Amino acid sequence: MEGSSGRSRGRDIASQRVSNAVDGSTRRARRWRAAAWPSIKGLTIGLAAALFCVAVHSPLPWMIGPLIALAACRLAGVELEVPIGARQAGQWIIGSALGLYFTPTVADLVLRLWWLLLAGAFFALALGYFCGYVVARLARVDRTTAVFASVPAGAAEMAVLGDRFGARVDEVAAGQSLRLMLVVVVIPWIFAVLGLHGADPFQPGTVEVRGMGLAALLSATLVGGLIVQRTGVPNPFVLGALAVAIPLTIAEVNFSAVPRWATNAAQLLLGCSLGSRFEKSFLRRAPRFVASVIASVVVAMLLSALFVLIVEAATGLHPATLVLATAPGGIAEMSITAKVLELGVPLVTAFHVTRVVVILSCTAPLFAWLRRRAGVARRR
Repeated sequence: MEGSSGRSRGRDIASQRVSNAVDGSTRRARRWRAAAWPSIKGLTIGLAAALFCVAVHSPLPWMIGPLIALAACRLAGVELEVPIGARQAGQWIIGSALGLYFTPTVADLVLRLWWLLLAGAFFALALGYFCGYVVARLARVDRTTAVFASVPAGAAEMAVLGDRFGARVDEVAAGQSLRLMLVVVVIPWIFAVLGLHGADPFQPGTVEVRGMGLAALLSATLVGGLIVQRTGVPNPFVLGALAVAIPLTIAEVNFSAVPRWATNAAQLLLGCSLGSRFEKSFLRRAPRFVASVIASVVVAMLLSALFVLIVEAATGLHPATLVLATAPGGIAEMSITAKVLELGVPLVTAFHVTRVVVILSCTAPLFAWLRRRAGVARRR
């Protein structure tokens, strides 16, 4: 009897353990779904917006559609996110595709234009400081916050630098995100209205997609991105991919082209990542600051257009290419715009890479020097 009772208790304990294991697995699955649902929702909305923009023949549909849709949803209070690493994945694919344009002939042209690349980079730096002055006056915020919110570089990097000098990090990040969104949306639409596309004489080293070659190319560029990421440089996956793909293309080692569906997916990830940065409290919290940033971006684009006219007269380069090269947008966003619209991809990429290097090297030292000069002038 006791043996039978013991066996019964044993079965009950085993059954309870199985039940607990099942319950635990169910709870973990529910937690995973709850955590993943905002990202799934974000990508689904972004994909639907991209397909809608494709249907209505919008410029850059795979980036602009998701960007606007997710920004609108976030500002309306809809809870959504993007998967961790989405932006980095998009940059990696785009960097891999852009590097294929740097054939030996293109590389020679870019090297001969080194002076123009530097001029464009220092123009961007000066433009950022001027726009910072505009934001400071219009929004009545401190100049430190205004400058680091206006210099055309990555939001995270400028927020870190601004924090070192006492800027308001939230407004720096918000200003950078708003600037990037406006440039990405406005310039392609202006180009679409003016019919500016297809003027690119440059072609990638290969247009043939080869399965094994594509895997080798993407593996190599991924390693490059991971290595550059360890240095703390902004946009490491686009720069790391370029650092690998460009030498391979110059050496005429053409593994494979990057298929269109991959660059479309990369644009989708970039657009979703940019749109998800905005929050419902953003417009309500600092409407004057938002309006000031918008005004400064308009000023920046107008001054960039004036700079383009001067450079075009001096060099004969296509003005649409120069607009993308000098626009206060991001390296991945402006370069993929050039690729989609077929407007001087390698030149636009080279301009933006040079600008990243100059701005990261000079922004903090220049700001510290200007602050010291201002302090000396006040003491006098």
